[in-house]
This record gives sequence, C-alpha cells and structure tokens, in this order.
Amino acid sequence: MPLVYAAMTQDQIVLFALLGCIFGLLIWGRFRYDLIAFSALAVALVAGVVPKDAAFSGFGHPATVIIALVLIVSRGLFASGAIELITRHLISSGRSLAAHIGIMSALSAGLSAMMNNVAALALLMPVDMQAASRAKRSPALTLMPLSFASILGGMITLIGTPPNIVIAQFRESALGDAYSMFDFAPVGATIAIIGVIYIALIGWRFIPAERTKHNTASELTDLEGYVAEASVPDNSASIGKYVRDLHGLAEENDVQILGLVRRGKRLPGFARSENIRKGDVLVLEAGPDAIETFVGAAGLQYAGGQKHAGAFAGTLSMSEVVVSDNARIAGRSALDVRLLYRHGVTLLGVSRQGKKFRERVRKLTLQPGDILLLLGREKDVEDAVSWLGCLPLAPRGLQVAQRDKAWLAVGLFALAITLASIGWLYLPIALAACVALYVLLRIVPLSQIYESVEWPVIVLLGSLIPIGAALESSGGTALIAQQIVSWTAGYSPVIVLTILMIVTMTLSDVLNNVATALIAAPIAVDIAGKLGVNPDPFLMAVAVAASCAFLTPIGHKNNTIIMGPGGYRFGDYWRMGLPLEVLVIAVGVPSILFFWPL
Repeated sequence: MPLVYAAMTQDQIVLFALLGCIFGLLIWGRFRYDLIAFSALAVALVAGVVPKDAAFSGFGHPATVIIALVLIVSRGLFASGAIELITRHLISSGRSLAAHIGIMSALSAGLSAMMNNVAALALLMPVDMQAASRAKRSPALTLMPLSFASILGGMITLIGTPPNIVIAQFRESALGDAYSMFDFAPVGATIAIIGVIYIALIGWRFIPAERTKHNTASELTDLEGYVAEASVPDNSASIGKYVRDLHGLAEENDVQILGLVRRGKRLPGFARSENIRKGDVLVLEAGPDAIETFVGAAGLQYAGGQKHAGAFAGTLSMSEVVVSDNARIAGRSALDVRLLYRHGVTLLGVSRQGKKFRERVRKLTLQPGDILLLLGREKDVEDAVSWLGCLPLAPRGLQVAQRDKAWLAVGLFALAITLASIGWLYLPIALAACVALYVLLRIVPLSQIYESVEWPVIVLLGSLIPIGAALESSGGTALIAQQIVSWTAGYSPVIVLTILMIVTMTLSDVLNNVATALIAAPIAVDIAGKLGVNPDPFLMAVAVAASCAFLTPIGHKNNTIIMGPGGYRFGDYWRMGLPLEVLVIAVGVPSILFFWPL
C-alpha cells in the first residue's frame, strides 16, 4: 500500500509535538488533566500556533456551556428526590443476582440517557451498595455492571455523555448543523440494549472470583484497633493543656483522640478546645501497643478499655465515602485540607483496592476511588462529605429532602428538552432557563450551583478546543486523515470506519473521553471527505467509541469511582470489558451504517 508523506509546516510540527506531550502526560497520570490541558494552551499561545484572540474561545464554546448546565440540572434532579421515586419501587434485595443486575443496569442506562452518566452512577451506587449489604453479597459483583451500564446509557442522547456534546457541536462548526437531542438514539439505544443484555446475562460472571469474597467498605469499618479510656491523674503533665495540644503526640503514636468524658458525661464532638482537668477521661482509638505508648508519654493512666464501646457510644457517627475524580481531597491528604480543624471530622481509615491503611492515614495522599472512613458528629460528617465532594456509600436523606418538588424538577427539565428538540429554543438557552428556574424555585440552592459543575472538565474543554481548532486550521487533521486513507488504500469505507472506531476506542481507554472526542472528530470528517462519503457515520463512530472505555479504571470517571468500593484491581476491568468492546464494535458498525448510510 502506498504511503503519502507531505511536508509538515512549522505550526503542524509544534502542534503534533504538543499533542504528543499531552497524550503522554495524560497516560502517565501524574498530573491532573485540567492542569495539563491549560498548560498546553499556554505553550500553544507562547509558540504562536493558537491566535491570541482565540485563546479562551473554548470556555465560551457551546459544548462547554452545555456540559456545565447539564451537570447543574443533574444536581437538581438528584436533590429533588425525583430519582428516588423510581428506585424505591424497583430495588429489592430479595431478587436473584442476575435479576438485580439486569434491573439496575437497565435503570442506570435509562437514567444516564437523560442526565450526566457520572451523576447517574453517583445516584445509584449507594442504592446498589445497600442492596448488596442486605443480600449479604459483595458489591464487587454489581458495581462494575452498574458502571458499564451507565456508560452505555450515556450514548443514547445528546446530554448523556460529554463526547456526544462535543461531536454535536463540532458538526455544527464543520457541516453547518449540530446533532439534535435524539439523533444519537437509534445507534446509542441499539448498542445500550444489547450491551445491558450482555452485562446482565454474561458479563458479571467474568468478575474475578477473589473480588466477590470481600466487601471493602464493611471491612474498613471492622476496625482492628481498640477504643480505650485513659484518665488524667493528679500529677499528669497533660493537665491545663487543650485536647488539641495532644494531637501531635497522638499522631506520632498512631492514636486517635475520639473525645473527652468529664464527670461521666461525654463532651460534644472531639472536645478539641477543652482544657484537660484532673479526673477527665480521654477516649482513644488505636492498637494496643500504640495506646500503651501514648498513655505513658501523655502522663495518663488506664481507666478501662473495651473494643468498640465506651463512653462515646452513640454520640458520634461513622460514614464511608468514596473519593471521586474531582473531589477536593483527591491528590491531597486530610492534613492538607485541615479536615479536623475545619469540620471537626477525623479520618479513621482508608481502603485502596482492598488494602486497608490505618497508620498515618491523615498524611496519606488520597486518590480517586479510595474509600474513606470518617468519624464525627452526624451533621459535621454530612457537611464534610459535601465540602470534600466525595460520594457516600449509603443513601443520605439530605439529598432527597425536597420530595414535594420532584415532579416539578422533572417537568421543567422535560419542558426544556422538548422545546430544544422541536427547535423552538437553542439547547444551551433551554438548559440555562431550566437552571434559572431551579434556582428561583430553590430546587438547587444558589450555593450549590458552582459545586455542581466539574470544573476540571470545563478547564479541559476550554483549553483543548482552541488547540484542536488550530490543528484543524493548520491542516494537521487533514494530514492525519490522508495517512489513514493511504494506509487503508484499497479497503472499503466500512473497513476504514471500523478501524477509526477501534483506534478511537483504544485511545479512550487510556485518555479522557472528552480529549479523545476533540481530537478524533475533525479527523473523522477529513477521512470522510477524502473518501467522498457521508461524514455522519464517521462522526457517530467517534461518538460511540470515545464513550466506550471498558478496559481500564482510568478511561472513564465511573470506572474510577467504583474501583475502591468494589475492591477492584487495574487488571479486572478488561475481563468483562473486552468482550463488551468487541460487542460494541460488532453491533455499532452495522447500526451506524443502517441509520446513517455512507
């Protein structure tokens, strides 16, 4: 097959080198993807390959605005309790495992079609965890099917997943018209239905047996340490100090100070600001050796010890939460965010892929997918979880406190989608109006508007859109398309479409799916142009492939979120995911060609 090599311009060389660095850093995973993208934009501006007047055009791009608005609408549906009305009647721990997975997968795919698929998983994961606990089975059996189904469901509509929004808006700039809300539905729904059937009947059986024997979240609460009570004798060196003054010594000895008991009554919270008096009792949690060392160093004496009991019983609340990709604490430690100082909540333990950390947990750098065991007063824990941006592993009543507004939230959202679908309102305007009404009607508090948006994704989009546009305007995407067409010379456009889909899907397994869609979309249009065929099937192929990341925990946020709660390893995903990706190709290519002929 002949190869066509064209002389690259200086701008193309710089852009290809820059994209190579971006891909390499994203695959490495050492730095946050938003930081990588924004730094790349800065380099592109300094190098002159992105015009100054286009520097921040990506932040006002319709795709960026739509994604931000969809996330806020998802928060409104979540907070109003709209989804609880559905899940309450469909979830039962008494069903067989296959039936439960089938129902949860179908529900997850359906919800993901009408809201961001990350939000859909966040909504259903606590419900699934609770069902697993009641049925006395490991959540590892059901969380991966739930995640994969939510990814499949996102392909059905424009707003289900960010790659669809990117592809739709790129089509508008390249071909004059954007895809509408349900243009993705024929292909997306076909793939989602077949995929959910596979997940429910076959897929979950590929989950490694060793993962199904453990419940990471419940094991974390089975603390191996002891709760002991240490009294303050007359001659103690701790008399007159504040309780917080002992935290440094406690940290050195891996001891948690849970509270203070005075005259038989436990003081509120952790009593950090209380002066220690003679006769007070400190409530400690640690291993026996650590407690022994601390008691001696602090000048205390044992007042009696018992496992998981004591004077603090019933006064504090423990909560298991999972660190999401955009959580405030991701990449930082509890000490970095001053969790105890700000919220009066202590980090008792961390579980990472089934491994429990108990020593120096407050200094441990936390990663997306980690499970945290938090301890504090119930209200303090709720506030801390919300502030950290973590996802609880048990349903929170706080999120469904406005059940009387559930149907109002659904109605406003349905009206916005309907008006956009029939062309009466531009989609960003319809969603913006819906968000404004959500705020005015207090469905989403004004304070939660900015918290609802995944700002790292917004920065990623806003930074890469100008770089992608520069690559296209410089002829870089046309050059790539020419090489692909040259390498596949003699093959039918169907084969080229399939190859493009496989390459895009492979990239999506190791890169952010938004980044994959931004780079692959212009290449798809250029390939179609050189082949002289309809570009729509090629754009649809990119939309499907960029959304389907089933081989690794890093390809999609949902796969990262379930890693800790399910106790999964990096190599567990491909066992269930590889057959699913093959199935997506096998079903997707004929579906695309049927609904979007060449």
